[in-house]
Amino acid sequence: MTEDTGSTVPRRQVGRLMRQLREQAGISLMAAANELEFSRARMYRIEGGESPLRKIDVEAMCRMYHASEEITEVLIGLSRESKAKGWWHAYGDVVPAWFELYVGMEQAARKLREYAPSVIPGLLQTRDYAEWVLRQGKDATDSTAVESRVTMRLERQSLLARRRPKAPIFDVIVDEGALRRTIGDPLAMQKQLAHLVNVSTSSTVSVRVVPFSAGPHAASSAGSFTILDFPAVGTASPEPTTIYSENLTGALYLDKRREVETYDEIWTELGRKALDQDASDDLIGAIIKESDG
Repeated sequence: MTEDTGSTVPRRQVGRLMRQLREQAGISLMAAANELEFSRARMYRIEGGESPLRKIDVEAMCRMYHASEEITEVLIGLSRESKAKGWWHAYGDVVPAWFELYVGMEQAARKLREYAPSVIPGLLQTRDYAEWVLRQGKDATDSTAVESRVTMRLERQSLLARRRPKAPIFDVIVDEGALRRTIGDPLAMQKQLAHLVNVSTSSTVSVRVVPFSAGPHAASSAGSFTILDFPAVGTASPEPTTIYSENLTGALYLDKRREVETYDEIWTELGRKALDQDASDDLIGAIIKESDG
């Protein structure tokens, strides 16, 4: 990623706010680029949240757009935050560029809603389960790379116990098939299932199960996805709710209103199909007993 360093969400907020200010001032992108002596490409990167800004550039743009002193200070603060590298950058090439973007957004979210039809979510995986899953993928024979990915996945989980800022709400709906799709070590799988019940006792984590008896549903063809909701930063508007959907070669980040509404509707349908928390815990407990006998 060429300029994709630092904290993702503040950078995206700067870009979005700068675009709003420019449009409110009635200035075209090319006119702004010419006045600032920026290339058209750089303007697109700034407004797309792909490029960090220096304080001097923020001040120049705010002057041109006739921004208030208050919003100028907010933008300067956000631009400063956008240059701070997150802990995940230490993992270098082990983390794909498209996933670095997600981890930055995950760290900034106030609420995460994840649907997991086939694999237990990374934020809730035990070490043994994570290692088994990651050994099935790319570079499976490279023990060093696998171990680094496992370590990073476990480090991501500290998000759920974070105190400052407050840990996000994490609501998970998992398909029964993901719970019955075992890994090579039966005891390790039992520990993974027990971990799901344990984490559900947290006030910020919920794990509910869509049982086989629910039959086909609206999300059956959707695959796994995560809905991320964000808090406001100061007086700045929040990052828009974003849908994250991963595939074999990259990921989709969807934030258009209709896209978000569609996934919200699917999530609501999943909520109707899923067992409540107590019944989900009971089902997980029953699966553990079945695998024990």
